[in-house]
Amino acid sequence: MVADEAAFTPTGFRQKSSREFAISWSDGVESVYPVRALRLACACAHCIDEWSGEGRLDPASVPDDVHPLKIESVGRYAIQIEWSDGHGTGIYPFRRLRALADAVADDPTKPP
Repeated sequence: MVADEAAFTPTGFRQKSSREFAISWSDGVESVYPVRALRLACACAHCIDEWSGEGRLDPASVPDDVHPLKIESVGRYAIQIEWSDGHGTGIYPFRRLRALADAVADDPTKPP
């Protein structure tokens, strides 16, 4: 494995609290995501218009207490999350998850 690749290889996932989800990475970093912000960051065709790139998801439609019900691997590059609000079509590539974590770390008040 190339040293850089460790930054994009998860070793574990856990619900850190009712509002935080954590991913441990091979490079020793733990990324913590506000759960609702992670749900709002879904980039599937239902949530983001495929042609314009504009958001289609109304944030008001996502409950404050949304949480993962099920997490499945998608190959060796992503996870798919089934959310408590009934949504489950989004794929979260590991590289994107790491970028979202870096964005949250840079400005925790801004959703990813």
